[in-house]
Amino acid sequence: MNAIEIEEAISALAEQAFDSGEFPYAFLQAFGNKETTIKRLRSGASNKSDLGGVLQTNNIHIALSASGDVTKTLAALKASPATARAKARFILATDGTDFEAEDLETGETVACAYADFPDHFGFFLPLAGITTVKQVRESSFDIRATSRMNRLYVELLKDNPDWGTASRRHDMNHFMARLIFCFFAERTDIFHGIGLFTDTIARMCAKDSSNTHEVIGELFRAMNTKREDRPCAGNPRWADAFPYVNGELFSGSVETPRFSKIARSYLLHIGSLDWTKINPDIFGSMIQAVAEDEERGALGMHYTSVPNILKVLNPLFLDDLRAQLKEAGDNSRKLLNLRNRMAKIRVFDPACGSGNFLVIAYKAMREIEAEINTRRGEADRRTEIPLTNFRGIELRDFPAEVARLALIIAEFQCDVLYRGQKEALQDFLPLDAQNWITCGNALRLDWIGICPPTGTGVKLHGDDLFSSPLDQAEIDFENEGGQTYICGNPPYLGDKFQTKGQKEELASLVVGKKVKAIDYIAGWFWKAADFIIATDALAAFVTTNSISQGVQVPAVWPRILSKGIEIFLADRDFKWSNNATNNAGVVVSIIGIRSKSNASKIIVEGNTRRIASNINCYLVDGPDITVLADSASRFGLPLMNAGNIARDKGNLMITADEKEKLLQGFPDAQRLVRRISGSNEVINGLVRYCLWIEDNDAEYAEKIPFIAERLENIRDYRANGSERGKLGLATPHRFERTITGKKYQLIVPRVSSERREYLPVEFSSAEIIASDAAMAIYDPPMWALSVLASRIHLVWIATVCGKLETRYRYSNTLGWHTFPIPALTEKNKTDLARCAEDILLTREAHFPATIADLYEPDAMPADLRAAHERNDEVLERIYIGRRFRNDTERLEKLFDLYTKTIASPGAAATKKRAG
Repeated sequence: MNAIEIEEAISALAEQAFDSGEFPYAFLQAFGNKETTIKRLRSGASNKSDLGGVLQTNNIHIALSASGDVTKTLAALKASPATARAKARFILATDGTDFEAEDLETGETVACAYADFPDHFGFFLPLAGITTVKQVRESSFDIRATSRMNRLYVELLKDNPDWGTASRRHDMNHFMARLIFCFFAERTDIFHGIGLFTDTIARMCAKDSSNTHEVIGELFRAMNTKREDRPCAGNPRWADAFPYVNGELFSGSVETPRFSKIARSYLLHIGSLDWTKINPDIFGSMIQAVAEDEERGALGMHYTSVPNILKVLNPLFLDDLRAQLKEAGDNSRKLLNLRNRMAKIRVFDPACGSGNFLVIAYKAMREIEAEINTRRGEADRRTEIPLTNFRGIELRDFPAEVARLALIIAEFQCDVLYRGQKEALQDFLPLDAQNWITCGNALRLDWIGICPPTGTGVKLHGDDLFSSPLDQAEIDFENEGGQTYICGNPPYLGDKFQTKGQKEELASLVVGKKVKAIDYIAGWFWKAADFIIATDALAAFVTTNSISQGVQVPAVWPRILSKGIEIFLADRDFKWSNNATNNAGVVVSIIGIRSKSNASKIIVEGNTRRIASNINCYLVDGPDITVLADSASRFGLPLMNAGNIARDKGNLMITADEKEKLLQGFPDAQRLVRRISGSNEVINGLVRYCLWIEDNDAEYAEKIPFIAERLENIRDYRANGSERGKLGLATPHRFERTITGKKYQLIVPRVSSERREYLPVEFSSAEIIASDAAMAIYDPPMWALSVLASRIHLVWIATVCGKLETRYRYSNTLGWHTFPIPALTEKNKTDLARCAEDILLTREAHFPATIADLYEPDAMPADLRAAHERNDEVLERIYIGRRFRNDTERLEKLFDLYTKTIASPGAAATKKRAG
């Protein structure tokens, strides 16, 4: 369950009549406990409470108390030996009137009326395995509001199905945006009183709710009518209390969907929430999910945390502003210069979604400006940071509307915080109608036309805050010469997930060149590079780490770096997590680009930063170089080949049962059967067989009916295939590509889990056929296993080969043949061979454990880990005379060695097969 589903379940529980016997079980069910778990607790099989309550091991101890004894019962729970034995994190006591709980891990407590305990649902989220609890607690209002809005949305579509169609989607989304504004406005005195909107609906609507849509429509019409026009407008007297809002939020049609009694009840309940607690940082993303069909199934799971967004904004420009503030101290002139600079800064998110990046940037800048004003003795001064400087592009209209609304709310909240409620209200209405969020396709629009450096010539902005026609008039704003910072989290979309139109969009950005196997996000980097050349802006995006790995590097980066642009910020390979139950997240990097400069370049590693001399397109402190595939090693490594390709549609593969039946009838066919091994077989120890028929056995094989049928199938398959496939028509008994060793081989899976600390590699007899799901070194020197199984080699593979999803994707030409290693002496090879043998012997001692078993990160045997540590020690000393401190140092050395070797005059002569 996600946070919103939990909130809904907890709220439903609180609304029911209190049942002391059922409460503990219903409470646990609300946090996602399965029915089988509840049954075991009910039966006493897993309930170890010593106080007559319910005790769930590692989670919670719940007890019901006599009336008025809640505090006393909570103390008893805390002192209970059973609580300690079960390592319960929470204790909870209630009598149906009062409610108290404590987190024994943090010491935090909750004490409230029973009816109010849903307000504290975030406190208990660890019960559901949600680990980003602090962020969820801080946004608990947003979760409750989104939950209620979701219920209302669903209920309205039941009674107004046409509003859910594509033709009415915009109307429905616009209606929801209007409601959000009204709920916020009536709680913050923007509507001159608390609860005016909700109370008016409650008072004026019929009990059967038949006229609710008409009442709301009249309120919307009043908010679009200026005071001086109202005498002629015919607004009802009860709507006249509402102010003129402008901003075109309530312009156009005031048609409203019809409300059932249930829908009206939901609306009134939403209005009763304390909307002063709205957090526009993340509320936009959550409310967007209400109205987006593809996102509603995961409601509440996809909003991005503020700390993650600040990973982009801080190094992009906020850290610089704070440093200038610190340097200015109390110097009035320096403070004024900084304030003037900030008033001209533009923040531009060309994939802005619901505006998270823009809102957080705005609030951070307002905080700095407020400190400047305080130091200058001008604490009540109006802000000089215009919302129109926070610009965005969003493909879908509803997120674009929500982004504008979130910025408006953020502006008001900042005015209240820094200037006071009275001053904030004085300047808030009417809303400014300028439209600074453009709805359109970012890869097809002219970014400079949307966010121009001079402040003029804005071709896609007009006089309607909540619409973006393409013939909009220009807006001139007084911020000539300000710096532009581009930021955001554009869509990633790997090649196979892109539509034909998206592929065409990428191709249009590199006219005359092929675009293949490139992530969609590359288009944003290309557009940003063009923008930087024209305006000297800076840009930083959250991106899939794959655009800095493998074949995408030469496809993406030369177009950027050849234009006098450099990477100045690299935050490599971390999970861009969300608040889903399992906190799953895609592995990303943050990459910042700018025109070449002498200013500092920053590499971020966890919580530390360091200055780099140069950041290359692999996000390593090293020279600008692209690693290209090589047919053989320039570093003296033995040749690695791709595995054998069958091109047989499975007809050369046989099961163990089929093998036994074949040999029972034809014992001499033993020589036609071999074991075959690929990624799955190496890693999981599976045994699979294939038909391996030499040319001199082809005639014999054709006489065996089982095999003859298989070979005929292969002839048909290859005859109907490509021209390349037809080359094997005369030899259906053979794999299309065959290569084997004489005695031994090293088999390396093509794809393996990124969780392992070492790459899986198998040393086996050459009798086993390496499939095309693996790579192989045939009749290798033993020291080659030492290199393959090392940490330093894994780091290289992860960087230059790229990944399949998040898994390592091995390549012989790109990963092994390019792997930089110093020239090895005979002693080096002997030492490494001994390390390799130790690894194999240690594995053997744990037979029948598989590689998957042995290399499970949390369960790797101590002796095997020690063998690998010794191997790493011996190998890394060959590089620098000691162990490397970390993977970053490993990569920097590898790139240095690679660059020197590739650039040397005799590099080509070193390409040979080593023994």
